[in-house]
Parts: sequence; structure tokens; C-alpha cells
Amino acid sequence: MDLKKLTQGLPQKYVLFSVLTPLVMIGEVLMETFIPLIMSRIIDKGIAALDTSYVIRTGLLMVCCTLLSLTFGLAGGRFSSVAAYGFSKNLRSVLFRKVQDFSFSDSDYFGTGSLVTRLTTDVTNLQNMYQNVIRSMIRSPLMLIFGTLMACFINLKLAVIFFVSIPVLAFFLAFIAVKAYPRFKAMFIKYDQLNTVVQENLSAIRVVKAFVRGEYEEEKFNKTAAAMRDAQIKAEKIVVFNAPLMKFVIYMCIISALWFGGNMVLQSKMTPGELISFLTYVTQILMSLMMLSMIFVQFILSRASVARVMEVLERPSGEQNLTQNSSKVSADTHSIEPEDYSVEFKNVFFSYDGTLQNAVLSNINIKISSGSTAGIIGGTGSSKSTLVSLIPRLYEVSQGQVKLGGVDVSEYPYKKLRQLTGIVLQKNVLFSGTIEENIRWGRPDASMQEIEEVCKYAQAHDFIMSLPDGYQTVLGQGGVNLSGGQKQRLCLARALIKNPGVLILDDAASALDTATAAKIRTALRENFKDTTKIIISQRISSVQDADLIIVMDDGKISGQGTHSTLLSENKIYKEVYDSQLRESEET
Repeated sequence: MDLKKLTQGLPQKYVLFSVLTPLVMIGEVLMETFIPLIMSRIIDKGIAALDTSYVIRTGLLMVCCTLLSLTFGLAGGRFSSVAAYGFSKNLRSVLFRKVQDFSFSDSDYFGTGSLVTRLTTDVTNLQNMYQNVIRSMIRSPLMLIFGTLMACFINLKLAVIFFVSIPVLAFFLAFIAVKAYPRFKAMFIKYDQLNTVVQENLSAIRVVKAFVRGEYEEEKFNKTAAAMRDAQIKAEKIVVFNAPLMKFVIYMCIISALWFGGNMVLQSKMTPGELISFLTYVTQILMSLMMLSMIFVQFILSRASVARVMEVLERPSGEQNLTQNSSKVSADTHSIEPEDYSVEFKNVFFSYDGTLQNAVLSNINIKISSGSTAGIIGGTGSSKSTLVSLIPRLYEVSQGQVKLGGVDVSEYPYKKLRQLTGIVLQKNVLFSGTIEENIRWGRPDASMQEIEEVCKYAQAHDFIMSLPDGYQTVLGQGGVNLSGGQKQRLCLARALIKNPGVLILDDAASALDTATAAKIRTALRENFKDTTKIIISQRISSVQDADLIIVMDDGKISGQGTHSTLLSENKIYKEVYDSQLRESEET
């Protein structure tokens, strides 16, 4: 377990508790080690000699050791709990910050369900393991060592029992570890799949109900849950031998100690007090072994969780990728300012796996003038959204260059680059909170007047004011209490409040009627003259007035030009236009 990486940034308070826990555990072990020795003295010297005063004095010493042991134990439990909960809270924060820096490719690689499992179940496993490391992993080995030394001090011949049983036990535990680890690793993959099914079902519950697919989803969930159960059982089939094996060793050691020790007492080679204290040390030693075996099982489980958490922590974050892949990042990189807001694609290729053989974008060459409007149109799956995602570096180009204001986007700090761009994605995402809070996501310091102004441009102000609480209306998770068109307009207002240099609208008017969409385009043209506007749409009416229209087909540019030019020269564009014209006339 790489504790250094897992505990990075751990607050000093929790570091202190992590250090204090082993110290008080040492105190508890020392006290518990002395108690059986004191007890043997009471039996052999006090009771045997009928010396009441000796029994009382030594008994009081034994009580003091017991109270100190109890105090140290309580302190250890308190300190280890605080340290472990602080560790898990800190680790979750580190992981969450890491996920926030992930690029789209990183998020696609792990998947939502897997990341949820890693931030919840895996971190909980590590929390329990951390508590055991700083407490039980100190206490149990020390008790094993001190108890064995004291047992040897009392009777070395009888202590041979431990030297025979412990190696045998260690061999079987090692065997269990080797066999169980890959099974637990497979079990966590099933956890990921189960979380993915749950997350998909809950986020799309309205679709499930609309298509009456509840029974199908239940069946899918049951299959996934059954697969996880089978993986758990398969893993536990190995680990389940740990407890009976430990108990067998414990009972055999106790029986052996009683048999051989009893004979030694009868032969006057050992006193009754020594035998009783020896048996107490046997119990302490074997209970320590039992605790170590339980920690051992948890360590097997945590080992898989450590690997999964470290995979997230060690993956170069989006920010690191953007910095490392920059061709000219320097100390004054934050001072880079674009000359204008023109956008240019030069011989751009892109694939999700980084291999050009599987490129979804091929040989893209586009130049969009600053302040102009560009429209992108094409069939489903023609990689229109992927193309515009390369501008703010939500994805990294596999080959070629994307330039903003004449500067390669790789030279901008990614935060600066994304401040220059505003994007409204296909999927409209709003967060729990008020309408005002959602729009302030674009610019937290925006005034109320500015918020209302951009909402008017986005044709959202009127419907907001018709709500009972206006801009203070609280939205449900994902904006469930709004229509699709209302959510699109709020997302547009959120992008406009940034006053971006480049505004990307990825099918952002699909849920709007033609008249409202036309009003929005007019508002953008009149009030954001310096902003370069890129509009992705399936409707020709949304892009036909653009200064440049790009036609995409299967990840390639089929044609580019004005509406009139493409009508006369591009077959795909003309077919789409004729099809939509016929539909309009029929309507």
C-alpha cells in the first residue's frame, strides 16, 4: 500500500492522531504483557504462602495495569477512528479534485459507475485498512512478539508449541492471499457494472416509465446483481477457510499447552501460577494471530481497492495532459492573449484510442473568421460534436493543429482557453439550486442586471419571470421541473454570461420552435458581434444565414461555403435542404 500517495495533503490534525495511535497501542501492549506475570506472582507467592498483604499489594498493581491498559485501548480506538475518517475524507477530496481535472477521454476510460465505486466502496475499504494499519497492525504484532518472549521466559520448552504452529499457519495464509486477490479484483469489476446499471436507470427513470420497460430493467439489474453475488461467493470461498484454520490452530495450541504444561506441574517442573500465566500468554498470542489473520483478509480486499484508487490518482489529469502536450508552455504562458477570435483547423486527425487507423475525424481543414458565424451540419455520427470539442481541448487532437486567434490551442493554459470559449452541449445539464445560481456558473461575479440581460438574449427572461419565484426558483436535480426548451435557453444564458470569444452551440436549439430560435440568432448577431459563433444543427434553417457552412460526412468535410454555394455544389447539403423543404411544405 503506497501510504505516501494515499495520504497526500492529509491535514496535520489527522497526521497527529495517526502518530499517537501506535504510541498508545505500545502502552496497551506493555500493560497487557505485565498482567499475566503479576497474576502468576499472586498465585505462587501470595496464595500459596497465604500472604494476604502480598496478594493485596500485587493485586492493586494488577488493577492499575488493567486500568492503564483500558485507558490506552480507549485512546487508541478514539485516535484511530478520527485518523481513519479524516484519511477517507481527505482521500475522497483528492480523488474528486482529480476527477474534476479529467478530460473527456479520461472520464470515458473509467466510466461513471466505476468512478462512483472508487470514491465510495473502495475508499471505505481503504479507510478500514488505514485504521487497522495504525492500530491493529501495531498492537497485534507487538503482542505476538512480547507474548512469545514472556512465554519463553516462563518455560522455553513449552513455548516450542508456537514455533511449530506459526510457520504452518503462515504458509496457509500466504496460499489464501495468492488465490483470493484476483477473485476480489474481479468482484470489484462487477461492482462497477452494478453501479453503472443503477446510475443509468435512475438518471433515465422517465424514459423507462415512458416505454414501460420497468420489468426489462429489473431483469437486467437482477442479472448484474447475481453476477456480483457470484463473484463475491467465489472470492469468499477461499477466504472462508481463514477463520476455521485459525481456530483449529488456537485450540490445538491450548490443548497442547494444557497437556504438556499439566504434566510439568505434576512433575514439579512448573508452578501452577506459571502454567496459568503461560495459558494467558497463549490466549494473547493466538488472539493476536486471529486479529492478524482478519487484517490479512481485509488487506487482500483492500489491495484490490488500492490498485483501483491508485489507477485514478496516477493517471495524468486533464490539466497535466494539457500542460505536458503543450508545445511552447513557458513561465509567461498566462499572458497569452489571442489577436482575435478566429478559429482554424489545419490537417486535423482525431481518434478516441489515439491510433490514426481508427480516426473519427480525418484531414480537417477549416478557417473561421473572427466575429463570423459558422454552421456545421451533417448526419448523425458524422463527428460534428467531436470536432468542436477540440477547440476548448475537451479532447486532444491526434494529429494536426487547432488554432484560436492564430495561436495553437495547446499553448494556452487550459483554464484560460476555456474562459475564452463558451459551449452549450447537446445534453443540457443544470444543477440543483436556483436559476440565478445556475447562470452564475458561467461567471460568479456577474451582476443581476447582466444575468437578466443575457437571459433576454437567450429568450429565457419571460418564462423565468412567469415562475412564482422568478430567478430564485429552485430547480430539481438536472432541472427536472423545466421543459427541454427552457433548459436549453438557460444553458445558453449560462454560456453567454461569460461573454466568450468563441461561442459553440451544439444543437442548442433542437427543442426550440423556429420563431424562438430565429430570435436567439438575431440577438447573437446584434449583441455579440465580436464573438465567433459556431452552430451545430440538424436544421438548415438554423445555419443558412451563416457566413460559412461546413458539411460533415463520416468524419470528413464534404463541403464548405455559403448557403447558395452549397446548394449548387454539394449533393449532401442539397439533399438535406430538399428533404426539410418538403417536410416544411407538407406541414
